[in-house]
Amino acid sequence: MVKIVTRNELQVRLGANPSLVLLEALPEKYYNDWHLPGALHFPHDQARSLAPVVVPHKAAEIVVYCASKTCQNSHIAANVLQQIGYTNVAVYAGGKEDWKEEVAV
Repeated sequence: MVKIVTRNELQVRLGANPSLVLLEALPEKYYNDWHLPGALHFPHDQARSLAPVVVPHKAAEIVVYCASKTCQNSHIAANVLQQIGYTNVAVYAGGKEDWKEEVAV
């Protein structure tokens, strides 16, 4: 089962671990429109083939996100990462929608 992190937990993790890999599991159009600072494009339907290139170290700390709490792309990508041997994977379930709420405040 994939760990879930909140916005606050993600912010703490990003501050504590500059090598954390933040992945956006949405199609390119949405990534290009806007993405979280430092995030890499990682479409969920290409997770298996992109993983070795984007995240070569299977012990790397990885957080995957997508559009919102109802979007499942991040969960799909995180599950694939775990299936192929990545050991430190979490999902920021609130995604872009939740992150924008923080910025809007």
